[in-house]
Amino acid sequence: MSEIDWPETFPRTEPHDRKSYSGGFRVTRSTAFQNVLDELATWDGVTDVQLDSGAEHQKRNPNKPYADSSFNDPGVVVYFTKGGEQMAAACDRWDNPRDNAQDLYHYLHETRMQEQRGTVTAESEYQKLQLPSADGGAVVASTAPCDVLDVSPDAPDAVVKGAYRELLKERHPDHGGSQEEFRELQNAKEALLGQ
Repeated sequence: MSEIDWPETFPRTEPHDRKSYSGGFRVTRSTAFQNVLDELATWDGVTDVQLDSGAEHQKRNPNKPYADSSFNDPGVVVYFTKGGEQMAAACDRWDNPRDNAQDLYHYLHETRMQEQRGTVTAESEYQKLQLPSADGGAVVASTAPCDVLDVSPDAPDAVVKGAYRELLKERHPDHGGSQEEFRELQNAKEALLGQ
């Protein structure tokens, strides 16, 4: 077993709050980790990819854990450089590295898809992955769209829309929420519905 190099500014999920992924990711641990690596290989300007977890990683392929290695920490984090900026994304919501790696893959894929759409926002989706600089200027990675709405990444459209409507009741600025919370809900819904 190994210690995970979790970004110090990223919040952690409390161990008692971690659960099994109910959507049933149907991939192996090896495939889930490879999906993260393959996704980042499609991004322009990405170098220095380092995929880490609490499981023991292979000597010949340090970005992938051994298939059946045990772990103290189910979290998975990926560090990389894009366009000269240090970036990271991490997931520890689920109780095992396979599901956290697969969730991380979905988040990275959705980020790339959002960046490629024509919608203009105040900041690049990629900027959300920047690690803080020494002066604290960069933005920390945002929450995956499925986590914002508390649905599985492959939830049916009706489930996504229902979760969005329920959360909107408390997070809309007219109901005491903030503009930032409202935008986060909208972006999550659009990402999951492929709009």
